[in-house]
Amino acid sequence: MKRLTLSDYQALAEFRYQIRKFLHFSERAVQAAGLERGQYQLMLAIKGMPEGVRPRIRELANRMQIQHHSAVELINRLEAGGYVRRGRAKDDRREVLLALTAKGERVLAELALHHHEQLQSSAPSLVAALRGLMRHGKARTHHNGPGN
Repeated sequence: MKRLTLSDYQALAEFRYQIRKFLHFSERAVQAAGLERGQYQLMLAIKGMPEGVRPRIRELANRMQIQHHSAVELINRLEAGGYVRRGRAKDDRREVLLALTAKGERVLAELALHHHEQLQSSAPSLVAALRGLMRHGKARTHHNGPGN
């Protein structure tokens, strides 16, 4: 069985600390905009869908790693607030697609800009923490590899 060293624990702790700092910033920014964390994430997921992936509830739930019913609840609240709208697909009227409203686009653009700026300033610390984590993992793998 592999064992972690003290420096492995320190690297893991530093990485989690850097992630938590960013998430704490994010939670404050989203709250200041009058949204819940999940609502911002869902709006970002709609706007940032990969090419060729349609913004359906199933895909959004998957992208956010939440249950279908949880995605529906988020969408219901966003729709009630005027941030998103449901619409029928032109090629298959049974399919419900989601889109941001003008209000949703405005709020998302502002929040995403703040997040992007924060990531730009946090990136060196996050990358350093990730490199430290990877460095410790590689060193242990080489020492504990086959035949050692």
